[in-house]
Amino acid sequence: MNPRNRPQPSRQSEPVRRIEAGPWAIELLPGAAYAARYVATQAGIGFAFDSQRGVHAIGSDRVRPFDAVPNGLAFVPQGCDVLSESPSGGEYLRVIRTDGLALPGDHAFNNRIDPQATALALRMRMALLRGSVQDDWEAWALALAERATGSDAPSATAMDAITGRRMRLLDEFINAGLDAPIGVTAMAQLLGLSEGYFMRAFKQATGQSPHSYLIDRRLARARALLRDSTAGLTEIALACGFNSHAHMTTAFRQRLGISPGELRRR
Repeated sequence: MNPRNRPQPSRQSEPVRRIEAGPWAIELLPGAAYAARYVATQAGIGFAFDSQRGVHAIGSDRVRPFDAVPNGLAFVPQGCDVLSESPSGGEYLRVIRTDGLALPGDHAFNNRIDPQATALALRMRMALLRGSVQDDWEAWALALAERATGSDAPSATAMDAITGRRMRLLDEFINAGLDAPIGVTAMAQLLGLSEGYFMRAFKQATGQSPHSYLIDRRLARARALLRDSTAGLTEIALACGFNSHAHMTTAFRQRLGISPGELRRR
């Protein structure tokens, strides 16, 4: 997918992290507002780590609101007309082939939940955050492309009980209470669902558990504070709902492959 023409954010943004490996270009776009309009000169694969919302028109002149679920795989075929805008965006992985060889597929999609694609995208994000150039980038990019274009790829997952409106409510609830414990029971009650049904529906819609998503939101807030403030690591950890600096560091290493201090220095 072509580069997003992102307006200058009011706060400092993380850099776009990019690596070129053989015929592939892989980029990790930070969560930031963007507005883009282009005709795709080459097919592209995308992966949304965060829930996102805005307006888009993909292969159509009809502009409609969109809600992207976290961990959603996306594909834009070559020649597709794309308009996409979001006031807040979200962290996004983009993979394109640069040698002119077309990727199969002529149907654009997003919000596809694919466990293998999720594992690949998380591995690639960790390597990009570490600044690693020795990993098997070509194999990872090819495998992700196969998940997006292969005949065995799953169909787009229905949101079922986790609608766009409910996802927005959940995000607002989590963001407002990140400095304190948040339980699955409270999340389910917010949406008017039983705890068991909520956990099953959330996993189906996003490919991860509510608890895992909560940790991701804590990490996203911590990354923003590392970037935008001079607060100490212990202060940031407590502000994001971690029990201690050590607890936050463990989560960073497990999920992102890098410590908070190392990420701040980068």
